[in-house]
Amino acid sequence: MRNLPPIVKNLIIINVVLLLLTMLLERTGVDLVRYLGLFYPGSEYFMPHQLVTHMFMHGGFMHIFFNMYALWMFGSALEQVWGGKRFLFYYFVTGLGAAALHLFVAWIEISHVQSAAKALANTLTPDAFEEFILKYFGKAINPDALDSFVSRWSAMPGSPELLSQAEGTLNSLMNDRMNIPTVGASGAVFGVLLAFGMLFPNTRLMLLFPPIPIKAKYFVLAYGVLELWLGLSNSGGNVAHFAHVGGMIFGFLLIKYWQKKAQHFY
Repeated sequence: MRNLPPIVKNLIIINVVLLLLTMLLERTGVDLVRYLGLFYPGSEYFMPHQLVTHMFMHGGFMHIFFNMYALWMFGSALEQVWGGKRFLFYYFVTGLGAAALHLFVAWIEISHVQSAAKALANTLTPDAFEEFILKYFGKAINPDALDSFVSRWSAMPGSPELLSQAEGTLNSLMNDRMNIPTVGASGAVFGVLLAFGMLFPNTRLMLLFPPIPIKAKYFVLAYGVLELWLGLSNSGGNVAHFAHVGGMIFGFLLIKYWQKKAQHFY
């Protein structure tokens, strides 16, 4: 730790301390992610400071390990070249840019589902309800419970109680979708990775899987394309792939801006 440049060292310390604090408070019934994780602006839990604080929260040991390992490996070189102030500015710009793109994509997705839900409300039938749930919330609902409910509703299609229950389920699923927090420094870390690839394009990195060397510029390009594909295909579980892409995009734009302002942007 003594050999780490100060900004990278302090960022790592803050992230680790907040993870330990999150685990400690969780035992007392306090969910720190509820206050510091990033929620969708339409959520009842959203607060403006979360745009910054979510960058220092993580979902577990492996999550923080890989982020801080990458920050140490690539961020240290950048801070030594740029200096602490410029590196910290870059780190926050890419982190905020990652959050902005993530929220923009979430707004597109949620707005589309809300529009479809309003159209469904005018002709809410058991079959239409089942089709809608499977299309938009298939991964978040128990299929057996859905089949059981639709069967009961189909047997009594005029039941106001079952109709009300269906409407309540739709509202609950929409609220659950907006109440999913985003945590992690990944957006800023991907910006750091992008900057390393631009400053040191021919530096050879040794991959773990497969164990082969690859130039930084090709590694960054391949990683960026992979994240974009995973985001567009909605693959990769609960990972915020568009946040990763956002960090790289804003990092690229900032570096290009600096290049125009000086002969050597670093």
